[in-house]
Amino acid sequence: MNLNKYRLEESTKTTLLFVSWRDIKSPNKGGAEVYTHEMLKRIDFDKYRIIHFSPSFHCGKENENIDNINYIRSGNIFSVIMDARKYYIMNRENIDFVVDQCNTHRFFTRFWVESKKRIFFIHQLTREIWFMNAKFPISIMGYVTETPFLKLSKNDYTMTVSESTKRDLIKVGFHVDKVKIIPEGIEFSHWKKEEFKKKEVAPTFIYVGRFVNYKGIDACVLAFAKIKKEYPESKLYIVGKKNEKYIEENLLPIFNKENITYDSKDENSDVTLFGFVSEETKLELMSRSHALIFPSQREGWGLIVTEAAAVGTPSIVYNSPGIVDAVDYGKAGYLCSENTVENIYIQMKRVIEDKKEYENYLIKAYEYSLKFHWDKTAKSFDEFVNDIISNR
Repeated sequence: MNLNKYRLEESTKTTLLFVSWRDIKSPNKGGAEVYTHEMLKRIDFDKYRIIHFSPSFHCGKENENIDNINYIRSGNIFSVIMDARKYYIMNRENIDFVVDQCNTHRFFTRFWVESKKRIFFIHQLTREIWFMNAKFPISIMGYVTETPFLKLSKNDYTMTVSESTKRDLIKVGFHVDKVKIIPEGIEFSHWKKEEFKKKEVAPTFIYVGRFVNYKGIDACVLAFAKIKKEYPESKLYIVGKKNEKYIEENLLPIFNKENITYDSKDENSDVTLFGFVSEETKLELMSRSHALIFPSQREGWGLIVTEAAAVGTPSIVYNSPGIVDAVDYGKAGYLCSENTVENIYIQMKRVIEDKKEYENYLIKAYEYSLKFHWDKTAKSFDEFVNDIISNR
């Protein structure tokens, strides 16, 4: 890639270079990429100039402007580090800050960006997830190197999304006065209470998310199998882009053993595997359900919990970093005391059997969700940058 054609002109605007291993159009984009784009597209472009540098992908343009953000793509997840370094050095005089977005992948900006220009951005630590999502020896390498790699950025101004991650970073050695929580947001307007969908007649639970080991879909199904023995009419909706291998290896054995019927379209089945659906359908399904089940082992926040609350549905969650923040430590959702199938089952029974408590959690979850919107995220980020400039 010829980077010379991307030389930056001098500008009175504050210029930010975001470096990341994925962007908003990447086939493998996730919540972190959505967060970054939704936040940045809402900032004041009379004040800021934004460049986002990430690897190329099939059919992705080398350079494009999306919502006033200049996306540049070069190389693969390894070579992009050197390409980003070359781009920065070429434009050093016209870049005010470099934001290193850490999502297991790192750009090691400690070694090529001046300390006064460095900003570190991390949603969550990976920790035990290495052993759930990666094979040996990569799992061991990732787990062992995570803390030393994090310490490379411990003196940098740092942005994260939850109190849980902030505490994790401080334990590693980050400075408490340099770590700023930039809250999550939701893109759609919170539904008015009268817009909530009528709950299903049968006790209905829903999981929304990716089909990966640490998200705990198998735990959802196992807990559902237990609740169905007491409430045979109960239903479970599973929404998200399907991973057929995960379904075959992790879910089908449970379905067969517990005599659970399942289908991709028939909502009369015990479990409906909807697959990928539109945003409108996702929100409707969540609003119709009695509770979202989200037994993830670790999250930056757990945005789907906030989205479900915004359409009138409380969540049952594991007591895991990030997700505890999304339910306000059990004040705005059902928080498992232990991360077990049995504890999910106990919370499901509470949803079904204690109507008064359920209505209270529904209201509390909704009221808590009102604090979160991407507009507030953008405002908080602007304040963070202003503070860095003032301190500098």
